[in-house]
Amino acid sequence: MFLTELSLTNYRNYKKTRLSFENKVNVILGENAQGKTNLMESIYVLAIAKSHRTSRDKELIKWDEEYAKIEGRVQKRMSALSLELVISNKGKKAKVNSLEQKKLSSYIGSLNVVMFAPEDLNLVKGSPQVRRRFIDIEIGQVMPVYMHDLNQYHHILQQRNHLLKQYNRSPEKNKVMLEILTTQLVEIAVKITNRRIHFLHLLQNWAEPIHKGISRGLETLKIQYNPSVDVSEDIELSKMVEVYYEKFSKIKEKEIDRGITLAGPHRDDMQFFVNDKDVQVYGSQGQQRTTALSIKLAEIELIKSEVGEYPILLLDDVLSELDDYRQSHLLNTIQGKVQTFVTTTSVEGIDHETLKKAAKFYVTAGGVENS
Repeated sequence: MFLTELSLTNYRNYKKTRLSFENKVNVILGENAQGKTNLMESIYVLAIAKSHRTSRDKELIKWDEEYAKIEGRVQKRMSALSLELVISNKGKKAKVNSLEQKKLSSYIGSLNVVMFAPEDLNLVKGSPQVRRRFIDIEIGQVMPVYMHDLNQYHHILQQRNHLLKQYNRSPEKNKVMLEILTTQLVEIAVKITNRRIHFLHLLQNWAEPIHKGISRGLETLKIQYNPSVDVSEDIELSKMVEVYYEKFSKIKEKEIDRGITLAGPHRDDMQFFVNDKDVQVYGSQGQQRTTALSIKLAEIELIKSEVGEYPILLLDDVLSELDDYRQSHLLNTIQGKVQTFVTTTSVEGIDHETLKKAAKFYVTAGGVENS
């Protein structure tokens, strides 16, 4: 799949912009603070319906405007799609081929993207929250129902936490409600945990050979899911439910005392091991970057295997963060098969055939020129 057209209205520092793209590498050039990353972000938001830079949607709307609109035309193997996302203080409205989608989970997956930005290097060394977000967004792209389950889970989690905070005010009354909310939480937690485990198994299968190639055969990458409840990849769903209930039974008093839910997908994490050593703790900066790059390249292949088409790759100011060898490996991998958007202040010093043949767009103060 590839993006043929992009139109922005009141998005960040763009008043009104319409662009056309080819199915190849598109380089977005410009000085800092001119709008390169805003343009890149808009493609990501069009696909995922949320930003990778902020959780505050109103920041996406141009100053003193009431709404922002992103429109795109996507060419797939068998069809073309028109997408529209409107962001306002009232929320978001999404359309596919002019038909409004009642749920965002029905919209997500229409356009698949893989984003690689400098902050993605934190996938290895950052907080568990960064890794959970990565898992959730990628599963949501290939399995939209997952986003619906995740939203439901967080809604129940919020209710359960609220109840735990006030539990001791009326223990008898709240005891029954806690049991109900725990049952609801476990039901969805098991689905989410199972899908995450399955996803990371697939990611492992793609990432391991890619990492071995980048490391010239010297390193073996392993990905491990660390759930807050003692479940494994080969456990049956019915048994997983039992394990969850046992866990909540054991920690009930501690949860009431602290007023918060202490187990579940919102507390899970993942680890990366290179040659059986935890990369976050023992890996060099080079190993951490190779791991992050391997994961991103694996994402591309995983999405292709799941949906039948390559996603769009967004490289936001990341080439300058990679050394020449990793740059070349990345550009060689995508050459001729993945529509790619690259933001950078300059292509000087990057001597690669892929960039020489790329379409170039120049951004100045929210204006874009194509050459």
